[in-house]
Formats: sequence, C-alpha cells, structure tokens
Amino acid sequence: MNHTLYLLGDINLKGVDDATGLFDRIRQPLLAADLVFANLECCLYDLPEHAQERRGFYTSPRHAQALRDAGLQAVGNANNVNIGHEAVLSSLAALRAASLPSVGAGADSTAARAPLIEVRDGVRYGFLQRTAVYWPDNHEAGAHQAGVAIIKAHTAYRPRLETQAARTRPGVPPEVLTWACPESLAQFRADVAALRAQADVVVASLHWGYRREVLQYQREYAHAAIEAGADLVLGHGPHMILPVELHQGRPILYGSGNFSFQVAHQADAHTEWTGMIARVEVRDARPAALQFSFVQRNPANQTVLAPASAVAPERDLLVQSSAALGARLSADGDGLRLELDGRAQS
Repeated sequence: MNHTLYLLGDINLKGVDDATGLFDRIRQPLLAADLVFANLECCLYDLPEHAQERRGFYTSPRHAQALRDAGLQAVGNANNVNIGHEAVLSSLAALRAASLPSVGAGADSTAARAPLIEVRDGVRYGFLQRTAVYWPDNHEAGAHQAGVAIIKAHTAYRPRLETQAARTRPGVPPEVLTWACPESLAQFRADVAALRAQADVVVASLHWGYRREVLQYQREYAHAAIEAGADLVLGHGPHMILPVELHQGRPILYGSGNFSFQVAHQADAHTEWTGMIARVEVRDARPAALQFSFVQRNPANQTVLAPASAVAPERDLLVQSSAALGARLSADGDGLRLELDGRAQS
C-alpha cells in the first residue's frame, strides 16, 4: 500500500480576521494526500480583556475549521506560543470540534505527552511532538495543569582561548555550547521507543533551534529519535529553512520554515519568508522518498508555491548544507528530491 504524507512547517494565524481563502492556492495537493501534518503555532482562543496570560499568539477558534478545510488532518501544539491554561484548552476544544486531531498539548502532562496515532488503510502513523522552546513558568503541562510537552536542553559559553583574538582582544564573542538534558533525553528516547511499538510509521516533531545554525542539542535529540525507532524527524521553530540530515538512513528535517505566518511578536509583520513542504512517499509502510517544494506568501497572505528557481539562494543553501550532513538532494521539477531506499544514497 502506497501513501502520500505531507509535513508542513509553522502555521500562525495571529492577526488574521478571516482565514477563508488563505490556502486556496495550495489546497488541492493537500486534499489529495493520505495524511497532512503541521505545527500549529498559535492558540485558537478569543483572548478576553481581563486575561492575565498574554504571551501567546491568539486567534479565533473558528479558524480550526479553515485549517481542516485546507486539507490538514493533524497538528502539533507543543511550541513556545501555545501558552495559557485556558488558551490551551480552548485550542484543543476547537480542534476537536473541527475533527482535527492534535498532539503535544493537553489538560495535564499525561495527555500532553501522549502520542497521536492515525490509521490509513491499516497503516498506523504515529506522531510525537515536543518543544525545547518554552516559558519556564506555567507553560509545561503538569499533573493537574494544562500545557505543552517539553524537552530540556542547556546552554554554556566558552571563551575561544585557542584563538589569538580571544586571548588579546576584549569583547571577542564566546562559543555557544548546547547539550541535551540527560534525564529529558532518556525520557524522550523512551517515549519514541514506546510509540515505535504501536505504529508502523513514526514521526517525531520537535519545536527547537535558534536561527540557521543546527545546535548540538538538536542533533542529540534528533539522533536519539532515529535510534529509538523514528522514521523521520520534523523540526520547526526558527521560521527559516534548515538542513536535512540522514542518520542511519532516515531523514531529519531540522527546520521547515513557515507555511502560513503573517504577524509575529509585538504585532511585527512577518511577511518576507520562504518555507518548505515535505511530501513523503510511503511504500509498504516505509518512507521511501521525500520531495521538497518551496512556499511563500503573496500580498493577500495566501500561501503559494514558489519554484526552486525563484528562491535559488534558499535552494542552494539547503542543498549544500544538507550534503554536509549526508543528505544528497537532487533537482526534481520545481523542487528537490531525496531518495531513502538506498538508490540515491549508495
């Protein structure tokens, strides 16, 4: 049995009054897919004037139906702007009402950490979402508290004393070091392994990162996911395209960029971006190839396909940085392609 799985980047509908029509230019391939998953980086919540918590991205609950109508079939909620106990519960209720399953947030820690399993023609697709980017207060789901499922990492700063400049010139920037929290990494590995026992195709979805650099803690969590049984790792968060890596023959997408994003923090316009869609070809319950297409927004805030030739700098950077991580992307029409069945990687 062959299936088509679409993996999308960040969707934020903050600042959108009416989401109807935002995805008209991209809807047809999504509606034809067997399964479509995205990171939903906003709360479906009518923020009241008296609300104490205002750090999230809030938008109308009615937009859940617009996402469903656009072809989305599952979303992840574990990210840094899905915050506020009432907002989390409102988002989950809106998604349920629209028959749009979700993963990564819940009414308590057990629900937030639970995987999502979707079945297509007898093939079980398992999704697990975690965020390394979160607020340290009242954001993580607790035993009796709504919130998101997290993973933890640490940061340190090392003087570059091996360089002459750092030894002789005040103010030279240090090297930034990150690493996964050992206890969090072990729990994450166990969670992925448990899902592996329940699903035929496992996707680990992770909200993480800072700008374009792939940080050490990201590689540690990504590699742990693959080694524990994930078939694919989908990263998101930095709002830009990051490299693809092959680890043990399985793909890690460190950053897919945006799929729909108009307004960022402090109501700043977030209009100039290029995102990436991954179309996964699943053959006999095994991802066999990925086709990457590029997307941007038009003046009406609609998501539109962008030919690779029109975003050549992004395309070339992706190809070069991915090659350094063992993933050889080849030209494929208006996009790129990565074979996973050994033919293109041998």
